[in-house]
Amino acid sequence: MPEPTAPAATDAAPHAPEDHLQRGLSNRHIQLIAIGGAIGTGLFLGSGRTISLAGPSVLLVYAVIGFMLFFVMRAMGEMLLSNLEYKSFRDMAADVLGPWAGFLTGWTYWFCWIVTGIADVVAVSGYVAFWAPDLPRWLPALALVVLLLALNLVAVRLFGELEFWFAIVKIVAIVGLIAVGVVLISIGFRGADGVTASLSHLYSDGGFFPHGFTGFLAGFQIAIFAFVGIELVGTTAAETRDPARTLPRAINAIPVRVLLFYLGALVVIMAVTPWRSIDPGESPFVAMFALAGLPAAAGVINLVVLTSAASSANSGIFSTSRMLYGLAEDREAPRAFGRLSARHVPARGLAFSCACLLPGVVLLYAGRSVIEAFTLVTTVATLLFIVVWTVILVSYLVYRRRSPELHAASAFRMPGGRVMCWVVLAFFAAMVVVLALDPDTRAALLVMPVWFGVLAVAWVVLRRRGVVGPAALPARSAGALADDAGDDTGDDTDDDAAGETGREPARAAH
Repeated sequence: MPEPTAPAATDAAPHAPEDHLQRGLSNRHIQLIAIGGAIGTGLFLGSGRTISLAGPSVLLVYAVIGFMLFFVMRAMGEMLLSNLEYKSFRDMAADVLGPWAGFLTGWTYWFCWIVTGIADVVAVSGYVAFWAPDLPRWLPALALVVLLLALNLVAVRLFGELEFWFAIVKIVAIVGLIAVGVVLISIGFRGADGVTASLSHLYSDGGFFPHGFTGFLAGFQIAIFAFVGIELVGTTAAETRDPARTLPRAINAIPVRVLLFYLGALVVIMAVTPWRSIDPGESPFVAMFALAGLPAAAGVINLVVLTSAASSANSGIFSTSRMLYGLAEDREAPRAFGRLSARHVPARGLAFSCACLLPGVVLLYAGRSVIEAFTLVTTVATLLFIVVWTVILVSYLVYRRRSPELHAASAFRMPGGRVMCWVVLAFFAAMVVVLALDPDTRAALLVMPVWFGVLAVAWVVLRRRGVVGPAALPARSAGALADDAGDDTGDDTDDDAAGETGREPARAAH
């Protein structure tokens, strides 16, 4: 088969060759971006509702989700490092599965973060109400959108710095909360309601599964949303210095972060505040200190969770603008989104994404309660992210079948290989069934056919106009993704055979 020729000048990417994304994110930026992605609004605001549904079994809910998503991240990491021409996991999906997969993944991920960003601006308005209950709820939401747009227009390094300090605030807050909680438990602290802090609250009131197995399953909806953004490092590949070193470090730290930031914090919260006393409409992080008679600390924690929501919205603005940039490069989005500003940021994509966050302001202006609006949009976001994570795993399965030589040469192999891919895919399918069983979340499933129907129509129109085609998007790795690699044996014995260190990940051919 002849090599594909370069596109004509008229079909080139909409920016000049020298006008490209800059690798302005250092190792400390990537590590803290990964932490910020693993600590989201779903934990700070949504964990109250999750606890009310699942009781203490919420700990197992978060542990299961964190375990499954770790393998999604490892699959993504191995593939991104197999070809350093990939700017994000959208590129790898397009390269492995075909241009349609890049189109679907890019636009769906963009929509994921728009919906998530709406949830974040809704959450911010709720946190501001802690100090200014009479302030119109839509006003702080609008102010946040304008502020983040202005900051992201400066440079990618400023985004990295913002996320670095946002994540530092989250880490200090959660570690501080755990430390205070441990002290309160150890001294047998008695709150204003007469309840003594004790680990026995985790099993003494109805047991570990107080609402049975159905309550346990119901806890997954908001809990999954708490992890959205965990894949954010996969959108920074084109702007990361030394990705072969920084990406593995960020991904491998995920299990420790889940144990500390999720399980550690929730154990302390439910030990100090019995789970039945936690209001599902409030942040349990703030409520714990207020119940313990520490209103000043509650105000500090409220500021922390506010910055967490702002951090998540900031990540959404960054990632959606980069997805639009990649889509525009491949003529799957308006070409204007592929033009960079003098500071090498996709300014028009940033402005468009920020404009799409305004429905969150409208929701609040229309008088919807914070938790009602939050639940509505997080259910849609959860389903969309499951689709994106599924595409990453399917891409990995095809990559393993077609390019065993790249897998063999990888220094960052996914543990469990294809077996764990199928396990996680089965878990995602089970979660969709769980969401369909709950009347509150079932309605969100009806949005999915509409969204993917719109994408299908758009794809057909683009194909008929000759705008998109079967040509590969990034430069392929040497020997990568060739259909002639049907020699894969279908087993995973090679997963354990590559324990040697010092191997370099396969580099893209230039």
